[in-house]
Amino acid sequence: MNPAASAPRRARVRAPELIGKGGWLNTGDTSYTLADLRGRIVILDFWTFCCINCLHVLDELRELEEKHRDTVVIIGVHSPKFVHEAEHQAVVDAVERYEVHHPVLDDPELATWKQYAVRAWPTLVVIDPEGYIVAQHAGEGHAHAIARLVEELEAEHAAKGTLRRGDGPYVAPAPVATDLRFPGKALVLPSGNVLVSDSTRHQLVELAADGESVVRRIGSGERGFGPEAFSEPQGLALLPDGRVVVADTVNHALRVLDPATGAVETVAGTGRQWWQGSPTAGPAREVDLSSPWDVAWWRGRVWIAMAGVHQLWTWDPQSDTVAVAAGTTNEGLVDGPAAEAWFAQPSGLAAAGDRLWIADSETSALRWVEPVAGEADAYAIRTAVGSGLFDFGHRDGAADQALLQHPLGVTVLPDGSVAVCDTYNHALRRYDPATGEVSTLATDLREPSDAVLVGEDILVVESARHRLTRLRLPEEAVRVESVAHRTQRAATEVAPGTLRLEVVFRAPTGQKLDDRYGPSTRLQVSSTPPELLAGGAGQGTDLFRDLVFAEGVTEGVLHVSAMAASCDDDPENEYPACHMHQQDWGVPVRVAPGGAARLPLVLAGLDA
Repeated sequence: MNPAASAPRRARVRAPELIGKGGWLNTGDTSYTLADLRGRIVILDFWTFCCINCLHVLDELRELEEKHRDTVVIIGVHSPKFVHEAEHQAVVDAVERYEVHHPVLDDPELATWKQYAVRAWPTLVVIDPEGYIVAQHAGEGHAHAIARLVEELEAEHAAKGTLRRGDGPYVAPAPVATDLRFPGKALVLPSGNVLVSDSTRHQLVELAADGESVVRRIGSGERGFGPEAFSEPQGLALLPDGRVVVADTVNHALRVLDPATGAVETVAGTGRQWWQGSPTAGPAREVDLSSPWDVAWWRGRVWIAMAGVHQLWTWDPQSDTVAVAAGTTNEGLVDGPAAEAWFAQPSGLAAAGDRLWIADSETSALRWVEPVAGEADAYAIRTAVGSGLFDFGHRDGAADQALLQHPLGVTVLPDGSVAVCDTYNHALRRYDPATGEVSTLATDLREPSDAVLVGEDILVVESARHRLTRLRLPEEAVRVESVAHRTQRAATEVAPGTLRLEVVFRAPTGQKLDDRYGPSTRLQVSSTPPELLAGGAGQGTDLFRDLVFAEGVTEGVLHVSAMAASCDDDPENEYPACHMHQQDWGVPVRVAPGGAARLPLVLAGLDA
C-alpha cells in the first residue's frame, strides 16, 4: 500500500481568506469573505480559462451545483497562467462564455492560489460549514467523491446545528443581445455563405456572404446532445460530398450537418468523455472522445484536434472508424514520430498539400504534421514556432525566437504562408515557411479564434467581440513592440540530490483502490530539460518515487502524471461502480541549497 494513500488524517486547518485584486463576479457587485459563507459547504474551484481540464471540471460540477444549491456554494477562483488571463474583462468574458453559474473571484496575482498552496489547474478545495478545509482534489474525475463528501457534511452539520440552508450568493448577469455570442470557428460553404459555430449559444449560424446577415440558425440553442442540440460546438470542416463535419466539443462527439436539409447526425463519439484505459480506436460511434476542438479534411480522412487529451485523432468515413493518429496524452512540446509526440491542447487545424498545420494552444506553438517518405501511413510532427508550456509573448522575427500567446486558429494563405489567430495577443500573425520569419498582419482584434479566406479578404472570428471582421490581407507586416513572458507561477525550490515525490491519494468514502486486475495506480515522471533528472524518470505503479537531480542543471520543469482507479467497496455488489482520478502537473523547480527534500502533490485527500 502506498504510504501517501494510507496516511492518517491531519489536524483541522482553518481555510485561508479569499483574496483577489480583480474582485467578484456573478454576485451583483457584492464582495464576500469566508465568514459571510459560514454555515454553507464551500467548494473552491481553482481554474483558468485556457485550461481544457478546468473546462471539463466546470461541466462535472454542474449536476452537483444544481442538486445541492441550498447547502453548497461553489466559488471559482480564477488563477491565470497567461498574461491575457490576468485582464479583468477577459475573465468577465470567460465566465459568460463557459456559462459559469456561481460566484467567481478574480485573482490575477495568484494571492489565494498561494495561500492554499495550489500547484495545478484545476484544483478543488472543500471547506466545511465551520470554515475548515476537509478535502483537496487535483485534476478531473472527482465529482462523485465530492458529491458523497457533501452528503456526509450535510448530515454531520445538520445534526450539529452548524448547517445553514438557503439561497446562495450567485446573481446572474443581465443577458446581452447580439447575433453571435463567443463564436468559435467559421467555414465558407460552397454557396458562398459562411457557417459559424456560435459556441456559447450551442448553435451553428449560417451568415450571408457579407459575414453579417443571419440566414438561419441550426440547433435549439439549448445545451444538449440530439438531432436538434449541440454543446459548445467549435471546429467545422467541409467533406468532399458537401456535408459539414462539426466538432461538438462538450458533447465529446463529431456531428455531420447536411446544409441542404439542415439535418444533423452523430458520426463519432458516444457523448461520454474519454478516460485513460478507454479504447483508442474502433467503430466511430462506440469509442469515447475528449473535447474535439477542430477538424480538417486531409489525406482522405477527417483529422481531429483532440484538445482534451493532447492528441490528434482521425475519423475515416469509409470504414466508419476512429483512431489516435499522434500524441501520447502527455502535455508538452515534443517533436518526432507521431506516436511519440507531445501536444498541449491542439485547437486549430488547416490542411495544405503535404502539411497539416496545428495551433497548439497551451505551448503557444505553430506545428505541423507531415507524412514520412517511403512509409505508408506514417507521420512526423514538427514545430515552426514555440518552445514549450511556459514561454509566450508577442515577438516577431526568426521563427526560432518568435513568440505567440495561446493561439487557437490557423489558416493557409494563397502564397503558402500561414496565418495564425494569436488569440491572447489579440492579433493575426503570419509564418512564412520560405523565409522562416514571423510577422504581425493585424492587431486590435479581440480573442481571434479562427479565420477564413473570402476572395482577397480574410474573415476573422473575433470571438470576444461576438462578430466576424473582414480584413484586406496587407502587403506589409504591422510593427509591434516585442514582448516576452513566462508563466508567473513561482518555481519550487528543491534541495540538490534526491527529492521524494509523493502523490497523495485517498479513495473516497465507501470506495477502495481497484486492484482486481492488477495495480490500480500509475505514476509517470519526466522533465524539461531531460537532463534535469539523473534518476527517477519513467513510468511505475507506486504513487511515490525518489527523483535524483543531475549536477550542474539548476532549473527546469517536472512533468508528473498520476492516475488512480477506485471502486465501490461492497463485496455483495458483483458490478461495483468504478471511477478514474487523474491529473498532470507541470512543476517549475529551482535546485538550491536549503530547498525542499519532499514534493507532495495532492490528487485526492489531504497531505498529512
